[in-house]
Amino acid sequence: MSTTTPPRPATPPPPRMGGGMPGMGMPMGKAENFGPSARRLVARMRRERVALLAVVVLGVISVAFSVAGPKILGHATDIIFEGVLGRMRGTAGAGIDFAALAEVLMWVMGLYLVSSLFGWWQGRVLNNVVQRFVFRLRSDVEDKIHRLPLRYFDGQPRGELLSRVTNDIDNVSTTLTQTLSQLLTSLLTVIGVLVMMLTISPLLTLIALLLIPISVVATGRIRKRSQALFVAQWKHTGALNAHIEEAFTGHQLVKVFGRQRESEAEFKRRNDELLGSAMGAQFVSGLIMPMMMFLSNVSYVAVAVVGGLRITSGSMSLGEVQAFIQYSRQFTQPLTQVASMANLMQSGVASAERVFELLDAEEQEPDPAEASLPAERRGRVEFEHVSFSYRAEQPLIEDLSLVAEPGQTVAIVGPTGAGKTTLVNLIMRFYELDAGRITLDGVDITALKREDLRSQTGMVLQDTWLFGGTIRDNIAYGNSAATEEEIIAAARATYVDRFVRTLPDGYDTVIDEEATNVSAGEKQLLTIARAFLANPSLLILDEATSSVDTRTESLVQHAMAALRSSRTSFVIAHRLSTIRDADVILVMESGQIVEQGSHDELMAAEGAYHRLYAAQFAAAV
Repeated sequence: MSTTTPPRPATPPPPRMGGGMPGMGMPMGKAENFGPSARRLVARMRRERVALLAVVVLGVISVAFSVAGPKILGHATDIIFEGVLGRMRGTAGAGIDFAALAEVLMWVMGLYLVSSLFGWWQGRVLNNVVQRFVFRLRSDVEDKIHRLPLRYFDGQPRGELLSRVTNDIDNVSTTLTQTLSQLLTSLLTVIGVLVMMLTISPLLTLIALLLIPISVVATGRIRKRSQALFVAQWKHTGALNAHIEEAFTGHQLVKVFGRQRESEAEFKRRNDELLGSAMGAQFVSGLIMPMMMFLSNVSYVAVAVVGGLRITSGSMSLGEVQAFIQYSRQFTQPLTQVASMANLMQSGVASAERVFELLDAEEQEPDPAEASLPAERRGRVEFEHVSFSYRAEQPLIEDLSLVAEPGQTVAIVGPTGAGKTTLVNLIMRFYELDAGRITLDGVDITALKREDLRSQTGMVLQDTWLFGGTIRDNIAYGNSAATEEEIIAAARATYVDRFVRTLPDGYDTVIDEEATNVSAGEKQLLTIARAFLANPSLLILDEATSSVDTRTESLVQHAMAALRSSRTSFVIAHRLSTIRDADVILVMESGQIVEQGSHDELMAAEGAYHRLYAAQFAAAV
């Protein structure tokens, strides 16, 4: 073992930020670049262009049959009106031609039935398109996450990332489902109705069109005001969620220190802020629909008055005016729908922007196309003039060289922030080096595939991680091909079997998502058993016994001794009693190795290790 490194100030890794309650993040209220983001969203649907073309064709057919109905129905009105008028005048043989009336009504019913069938077909095809698109988007995000470097997750709040993966994609799905069909149908309806209106009366069409500029200006002002209120609403929602998460996560501390009243007061303040902004946002955005209804009614009155005058002058029939009034209603309704969908589209595109930001994030360096493999797996690790920093302006490790021979147990000690965990993270290639290289059995780790590198490495961390499942499944996570006998053997070797046998369901005991039905020490033992079962050639233990009691620690030390045999092991420890039997102890301060040697040698040197040992044991005595 050899080391060389000049002194250099250290910087601990940036803290991993906690997010709000998972799944509780709210999508942004307004897209920063609506046009480009909307075009990119549509461009990602090109694979479904055939199905989308079918949606358009089905929509055209459905709308065409639908808009033809009122004009044909106007003929029925003329038949009734002419029959009644003829009878009032006493014309011989006058009366309603029920045969002709029935024929017209049957045609109208047939048109509306066909329109409904094609509309249903369109909705079904569109739903399949959207769901396939969202499926691919989720898959792309999942693949992207696996290609992102650990550095990206260090700088991202957990709740924020979860919100992009869950809430924002769900919001995109909801927006596409609700708006694409309505938007297409509305636009086609406006075009079809406008054509039919022009064929009936250009003058009445001009009167109806006066509604458009007025409604555009009015809804634009309302939408601008409502967007600001929605942003405030979602901001206060996020703040309230963060407070709730803190209070619920630390509810024991809140009660211990008697802070219930302060917590409730803070909740009430934030809840009142949310209530005010939410009521304002809903009230202002809710003005769009009644305003459009008012303008529609004004247009209806104007059309009815002018149409009545034209009927009396004989230039239009009653059926034509009645059909035109129906068309004017059909004309304003899709405009109202488009106006009401504006906020939904803004929210959906804003969520798409957040997903695109994740997809555009810088990825980790790809694995080499032709990966190298060590000729023999012995577990020899060598650092050659390694330099690394989490932030360019604050170097942490510079020009570090060391060698861990096969089968050696290398213990790394030092104060918090000295760079101990950073050292093993570099071995696992969780971060890329700024300079130098690390070799495993003579092969540069950058020439290995990450999967090959990590498959021969076992890692037990201070922060235990167990998933919802049985104890057997959690142990077998280290080796999915392990047999029942191998799982139990690993459990016995790491003293897991002792407490599992006391559980009612034994190895079939289901651990919940938070692992609240096992103690902290038992969690640690399970993770050690998992690493034991993996049978790695390189072992990394980062405070692996920090959560076990003194008696269990002694037992685990014996298990670890067996686990470390014939393997190169890196052990990070604050409790110096756990690493006294290490082959080599490295003492780190400020990103550099200031001492190395065995326990006895370092104690005799009375340097940094001696001071750490004295602070931990002598001072207590």
